[in-house]
Amino acid sequence: MSPSTDHKIVVITRSTRLTELVARFNTVTQARFYVEHMGLDFSDYQHEDQTYREALQRTQQALAPLCRVQVVDRRYLPNFVFGPQDVVVALGQDGLVANTLKYLSSQPLLGVNPDPGRWDGQLLPFVAADLPRVVPEVFAHQRPQKHVSMAIARLNNGQSLLAVNDLFIGVRTHTSARYQLKIGNHKENHSSSGLIVSTGLGSTGWFKSLLTGATRVARSVAAEGIGSAAEPGESGPQPSDPFSFDWSSDYLYFTVREPFPSKNTGAELVFGRITPDQPLTVTSHTPENGVIFSDGIEADFLEFNSGSIVTIQPARQKGTLVV
Repeated sequence: MSPSTDHKIVVITRSTRLTELVARFNTVTQARFYVEHMGLDFSDYQHEDQTYREALQRTQQALAPLCRVQVVDRRYLPNFVFGPQDVVVALGQDGLVANTLKYLSSQPLLGVNPDPGRWDGQLLPFVAADLPRVVPEVFAHQRPQKHVSMAIARLNNGQSLLAVNDLFIGVRTHTSARYQLKIGNHKENHSSSGLIVSTGLGSTGWFKSLLTGATRVARSVAAEGIGSAAEPGESGPQPSDPFSFDWSSDYLYFTVREPFPSKNTGAELVFGRITPDQPLTVTSHTPENGVIFSDGIEADFLEFNSGSIVTIQPARQKGTLVV
């Protein structure tokens, strides 16, 4: 088959643990010494790296007969300009798929699992061998797609940050943050270890972890007879995933981590739904080290110190995942 000149596929790659170590220590020998000195198995690093390289080679070989192919490392995503007709392939873990979505407009994205024996990959439904069949279906608009909602945080200084999974608002060191929450007609001053805003896609991750912990603590408190929680020993069938919501939902949820009630701070406004008509506004009372970051990438953050005000709501931009 002759490559199509009407389309281009952009393959997004990531560094393996081994390539990151070699970049840090200059040689494989020095990387091996470091890993083994820590009591770890260096062969696992080598196997992961070799498997990834082979998966990239198979991916390129599968795509080359179909159209033009360009390989881009994830480090260059913030400055890379995608064409409106591009199809994007993310070869890596779920985090690479989420990170890539933030830089796309309407381009379809395929998540390819480079190592199914190592990664489960909720967002990685394909392997390299699927691409000769799936990509032509994408070109012909015959492949099912899922739309993914995102969150956007806009500061009063004009800066903004998108999130595919979740936003964290708090202190860089994860110590107590001071701020005021406002949603609708309700507002409250808080001292907490920060808050999480989750999208539907992210609701099976950090958000689920927080709510699972909160409900288990509440249940245990009730069983111990502490406070005024539900009846001790109350149990029953639990839904398999009671905290998740649809990827394409036009709303978000926020939850506050470890709110501390005091004379000046409350703990009532700790969970709620954010919609386009009812955004969440957070005003920082934290003098330093306040941050907002998305999708677990702490190095890519907005400063959020005293006087900063952020408005959080569903983003108009949506991602498109091929399934």
